[in-house]
Amino acid sequence: MIILGIESSCDETAAAVVEDGKRLLSNVVNSQVDIHAQYGGVVPEVAARSHIEVINPVIRQAMSDANVTWDDIDAIAVAHAPGLVGSLLVGVLAARTLAELHQKPLYPVHHVEGHIYANFITEQAKSLRPTLALPSKSPTFPMLALAVSGLHSQLVLFEDHGRYTLLGETLDDAVGEAFDKVARMLGLPYPGGPAIASAALSGNPHAFNFPKAKLKSPYDFSFSGLKTAVLRAIQREVGVDHTFASHELPARLNDRQRADFAASFQFIAVKTLVDATEQAIQEYHPASVVIAGGAAANQELRRQLSERLPFPIDYAPTELCTDNAAMIAALGYYRAQVLPPTPVDQVTVQPSLSMNQTQWSIPSNS
Repeated sequence: MIILGIESSCDETAAAVVEDGKRLLSNVVNSQVDIHAQYGGVVPEVAARSHIEVINPVIRQAMSDANVTWDDIDAIAVAHAPGLVGSLLVGVLAARTLAELHQKPLYPVHHVEGHIYANFITEQAKSLRPTLALPSKSPTFPMLALAVSGLHSQLVLFEDHGRYTLLGETLDDAVGEAFDKVARMLGLPYPGGPAIASAALSGNPHAFNFPKAKLKSPYDFSFSGLKTAVLRAIQREVGVDHTFASHELPARLNDRQRADFAASFQFIAVKTLVDATEQAIQEYHPASVVIAGGAAANQELRRQLSERLPFPIDYAPTELCTDNAAMIAALGYYRAQVLPPTPVDQVTVQPSLSMNQTQWSIPSNS
């Protein structure tokens, strides 16, 4: 079964073609990072306009790269939630139009759940370049998934496809959002995740002893307090009080201080994620663990996980960790095995939809 996936939930316009939920035929991503870097973050109106400009060329390129026509496409999957409403609308309207025009089944899927399904892509077409370092095999159930990105931080236990329990999630800032905000405090460029990871390479992760949030649930996350702790530490380090304008702080820092702050913040932010993951493994004994989302590419996260977890993790390549449509197509395939397509006129955007509201149980007689 060949699925065309479409993704436009934030600031990447993406389309991909995936066969049988595991074989990557094409993967095209048009990133807006350079556009939004000048603003220090994603501007929703700008993102939506950019999606409109490139959505059709991106889809055409994905089909061309995959060497398929509309006769070869069996269904379309599109991210309809969560995300920026204007951005989601562009992808959903494109998918609806194409599904109607070419009489293809349409499957709306959840963006965060899609990130997890990037780990099920284990093959790629021989003609596709570059050659990706894909997982050696698909995850097995029960599966524990840590989904971490700019807008989402969640720990999810999957019993099977479509059957899962949300163990915990962020109560405030997602970890990627915290990276962006701390990067701004340090005068590092957007996006903050790669910028902090790069600066941290020459820093001391124990130079500053930042606190880890103490919450009722061991599986929930909070990064707002950590972000504030970093701000106060920077103010103390440069000799100003809380009334000093935060946008003027970076000019007071030298390179060593900047690197130490980056390393110390990254260390405790990652430790927060790894502590929860390790405890969930001890309590639920999953058969496999996957890390999903843009922050899954963070090398400090992978280092701490390798030291703390009882078995190795088969990571998806970086190209499939950040927002992409291959993950959407892969998830669409598994949904198509057990669910009827959604009528085109009923596919709508749901910017705040939680994974708690999207479980799709496999029928008992299947």
